[in-house]
Amino acid sequence: MGCPGAVIVVVAGVSGSGKSTVGALLASRLRWEFIDGDSLHPAANVAKMHAGVPLTDEDRRPWLQAIEDWIDRHRAAGAPGVVACSALHRAYREALLAGRPDTRLVFLMVSPAVAAARLAARRGHFFPARLLASQFRELEPPGPDEPVLVADATRPATELVADIISRLELE
Repeated sequence: MGCPGAVIVVVAGVSGSGKSTVGALLASRLRWEFIDGDSLHPAANVAKMHAGVPLTDEDRRPWLQAIEDWIDRHRAAGAPGVVACSALHRAYREALLAGRPDTRLVFLMVSPAVAAARLAARRGHFFPARLLASQFRELEPPGPDEPVLVADATRPATELVADIISRLELE
C-alpha cells in the first residue's frame, strides 16, 4: 500500500548519523525532492557553529520555522519530499509533525564513537567535530510513545533506505 499525496519524510539524528546521506538516497530512490535542513540555517547560526559554539533553542527557532515552512509548501503543492534535520529535542519533533498527518519522521540512532569517526572523515562542512558532544548532551532520544521510526544508522545506507521505504510503506 503506497502513501498518497504529499508525504514528507523528515530524516533526523545527531551530526554524523547519516541523515543527509540517507535522506538524499531516500529521495533519489523515491524520485522526490530532497533538502538538507542545514541549508536553511540563518547565517548567524552557521557562523556560531563554525566557531564551535553550540546553538540554543532561541538560535534554532528560525531554523525550525524554515523547515516547517518548507514542509508546508510541499504539502500544499502536493509535492512529496525528504528533509534532513537534527530534531534532537522531542519538542522539535512534535513541532515538525504537528498538524501534518502525512509527515513521517525517521530518527537515525548512532553511538558517539561512530558519529565522531564519521565527522572526522567529513570535509567542507561548517559543523566542527568538537560540537558533537554538545549534540549528545542535548539529545532527547525518541520515546516509545512518539510516532517516530527509529533506525540503526550503522547499517549500510542502501539497506537502511530499503528498510525505511518498507516500514513506512512508501512504495
